[in-house]
This record gives sequence, C-alpha cells and structure tokens, in this order.
Amino acid sequence: MGKPNTRRLDREIQKTERMLEAVQNEEMWPLNSAERRKVIGALAGGSYRVVRGKSTGRAERALESVWNAAQIRLTAELTALRTERQRIVNEHATAKAAKKSSGWW
Repeated sequence: MGKPNTRRLDREIQKTERMLEAVQNEEMWPLNSAERRKVIGALAGGSYRVVRGKSTGRAERALESVWNAAQIRLTAELTALRTERQRIVNEHATAKAAKKSSGWW
C-alpha cells in the first residue's frame, strides 16, 4: 500500500490558508457576498459621516466585526479540512496495519 491520496485536501488547505492570510491583510477577494455587502455598506456609511464631520466609530466597529467574522469562518473551514485529512491518514494507517497483521506469520 502506498501513501493515502490527500492531494485534493492539501490543495484546499493551501487555498484556505491563502484566503485567511488575505483576510488578515483586509483584502476583499476572499469574502463571500454577504460579507462584501457589509464591508461596502460600512464604508459608505463611514464616508458619509466623514463628509458630515461626525464620528465614524460605528462604521469602524462594523468593519472590524466583518473582518473578524470572516477570519472565524475561514479558521473553522481550515480546521475542518485538516481534521478530514487526518481522518483519511488514520484510516489508511489502520487498513495498512490490518493488512500486515493478517499475513502468513
């Protein structure tokens, strides 16, 4: 028996790690549509209040909550992918051990 086939999961893990890093740098591309709408709405509201010469505290808090929610979502996805990869590796090891123990000796 060779190694377990985890290439697809490894690619997904790398992709999710890149997305998480981009969210930490506050880039827009990894956000889903709901998160993008919230970011754009907070930016529009904050810019309107800046033009009026008022405080932007609420808009800043809204932006921060969107970035935190995106980080939490991507961290959960990453954890699930890593758990699935570990499950596949463990299943493969169990099958390999069972095959070895059922030999001639």
